[in-house]
Amino acid sequence: MRQPNEIKILVTGAAGFIGFHLVKQLVNLHYKVVGLDNLNSYYDVNLKLDRLKELGIPEESAKWYNRRITSSTNDKFVFVKLNLEDREKLPLLCQEEKFDIVCNLAAQAGVRYSIENPEAYIDSNLTAFGNLLECCRHNRVKRLIYASSSSVYGQNEKIPFSTEDRVDKPVSLYAATKKSNELMAYTYSHLYNLETIGLRFFTVYGPWGRPDMAMFLFTDAISKGKPIKVFNNGDLERDFTFVDDIVEGMVRIIEKEIINKNENYSLYNIGNSKPVKLLDFINEIEKQLGKIAEKEMLPMQPGDVERTWADVTSLQEDFGYNPETSISEGVKAFVNWFKSYYN
Repeated sequence: MRQPNEIKILVTGAAGFIGFHLVKQLVNLHYKVVGLDNLNSYYDVNLKLDRLKELGIPEESAKWYNRRITSSTNDKFVFVKLNLEDREKLPLLCQEEKFDIVCNLAAQAGVRYSIENPEAYIDSNLTAFGNLLECCRHNRVKRLIYASSSSVYGQNEKIPFSTEDRVDKPVSLYAATKKSNELMAYTYSHLYNLETIGLRFFTVYGPWGRPDMAMFLFTDAISKGKPIKVFNNGDLERDFTFVDDIVEGMVRIIEKEIINKNENYSLYNIGNSKPVKLLDFINEIEKQLGKIAEKEMLPMQPGDVERTWADVTSLQEDFGYNPETSISEGVKAFVNWFKSYYN
């Protein structure tokens, strides 16, 4: 069995929310990690740059395109600013670095934004993913782990959501691109013997979270005494999953030598498996901030769903996945970070 310091991992979206946490953990476990990000302006680039600073990558160096920047705090981490759509630079990087494992967490995120700017999703979630698959194919990458999403379930009425359920009626372009990623991965697994593991993430939250996510928007507005928008009149449930539990699950997948003896293609839900009412979630934030929110009750948004709930049985059976962070612990960790970061 190979040791972590003998394994090289590519993490795309390394300056993003989940990618940052995954890189941090992998480097702590002594893996060699190359992190990619294009640092786009979908949300505040300064937050991405500050995540990279936490990983030992100085702000000025991070802005150089296609330059390998070694972390000042851990020489096992190297950062490269790069577009996954780049059909010249990405293949060259993969050819030179000879990655054992690729973790693709780069994507254009957000359900509602996909209605306003569909082109960004075509470029980042389809063209880029296809380019990455080609790089894995031609450079003998052993395993590709990639982010899918619970949004692929659309208006699925069967609860909890299972990877055995049919998911051919996405209600947003974002969901459609994630379902497309799963189909593309299946084809490459079938044709080129590439091991692919798709992870359908369920409402991930925690410190360093994205400013466009509900957790951040609620905390920011409540702390400033501004009203918060509560869609579907608060009658929503989400399988909120703390980021450390997500990362723990991903590390377990990375560390397992053989995933599936009979098939190269695997698909898993990764969530908390305990849906929480949106108003209860807001109540936890109010408790941690010591402030009551002014709530603006609104109807359901296009592309949104009423309830998410992950069946994580297969992830538990295959990897011993066991999310342990309660909502109160998770919200407290986020609010403490929020207060510290935003003073």
